Amino acid sequence: MSIYLGLGSNLGDRRNNLRQALALLKENRVEIHKISPVIETPAMLPPGAPWEWNLPFLNMAIACETSLTPQQLLDAVKLIESQMDRDNQSRWSPRPIDIDILLWHSEVIETDRLSIPHKGLHQRHFALTPLIALDPQLTIPGRGSNTVLQWSEGLPHHIPLWMGIINVTPDSFSDGGVNNDLTAAADSIENMVDWGASILDIGGESTRPGAQTLPPETEWQRVQPVIELVAQKYRDDPLGPLVSLDTRNCGVAAQAVESGVDFINDVGGLSDPDMLALASDNQCQWIAMHSLSVPADPSIVIAAEADPVAEVSIWIDRQMENWDKAGIEMSRIIIDPGIGFGKDPLQSLKLLQSASKLRSHGLRLLVGHSRKSFMKQFASTDIAERDMVTVGSAMQLCQQGVDIIRVHNIPDHIAAYRGWSHLAE
Repeated sequence: MSIYLGLGSNLGDRRNNLRQALALLKENRVEIHKISPVIETPAMLPPGAPWEWNLPFLNMAIACETSLTPQQLLDAVKLIESQMDRDNQSRWSPRPIDIDILLWHSEVIETDRLSIPHKGLHQRHFALTPLIALDPQLTIPGRGSNTVLQWSEGLPHHIPLWMGIINVTPDSFSDGGVNNDLTAAADSIENMVDWGASILDIGGESTRPGAQTLPPETEWQRVQPVIELVAQKYRDDPLGPLVSLDTRNCGVAAQAVESGVDFINDVGGLSDPDMLALASDNQCQWIAMHSLSVPADPSIVIAAEADPVAEVSIWIDRQMENWDKAGIEMSRIIIDPGIGFGKDPLQSLKLLQSASKLRSHGLRLLVGHSRKSFMKQFASTDIAERDMVTVGSAMQLCQQGVDIIRVHNIPDHIAAYRGWSHLAE
């Protein structure tokens, strides 16, 4: 177990403030091992606070080590905050930087200056979401055996990470051809990242009904330039987006892992023996999607009399046994219930309505429902209309605690989330 620090900023150039704080921590003998995605949350304010203080925070966490003692690290943190012009007159007022020591290995430390674990950590979604991204199986010393993921389940809502879809295919169901040109893909990526996408999911093979299976070399030729583009653009940015490759082909996944992607999004459900072997031999994160057929076949669905939530839950339990036997850490697995894959529109709706039940397995949950056919009874095929339906349903998924929400239209979703989060209790 590492040392974990939380960083936040809600005044000035927030992202550059976080970058500066990371650099100053390194100068103060803090060795950073892992950096979480950045999330945006409303400010915590006391009753009667001036309305001008209601500036949203950017929050993140880091896993690190240091030769400093806890007291020495606290002194270093206070010095950094002072160097960055933090006004200490009020703990609630807007500030360019806020650095907290969240966890110190497995220790519980109580002094007149320090409380570790940080007070209220298990109740603060803006601290839990970054920690979950670093290690969902992390426990809080002195708080029993619950993981940070389990603590988040008890909160009224959980802050999601937003995953932007970058399809570099001519035949995807709603955006085929949009990002085929590398310049167009670069523009899409920059727009998503500027709005706050934490993860970019790059796909080179369509899995829509009737889609043609691609040779692995063709799929790799499509996605490799985009993976390299993202790596080059954000190589020197510690707050750059994480990269996911959407593939069911082990050979393509292996090349992506070698290229340094952070996630493999396996629509085959991480069930192929070769994919299992690959997953057990590296530290990437793996998204496993439930499906009955890939590409999706509308004629192959869960039986009408069956409960789709129960069916997916049974599949998760069975797969967890297989993943454990293969030596894959559960902290690296994320479940996707596969909206539209082996489910009719009503079954997909049921899964969306009951998504929170699927978090009971102790794994993170991703939902990819963007523009899909479950909408066809109450939305036209118009992309703008389907985006609005996707946005509306995404806010309900936020309420249910979904960890990662995968969508085409990042700007509309994050704008809607900002409004929703400021009213959520």
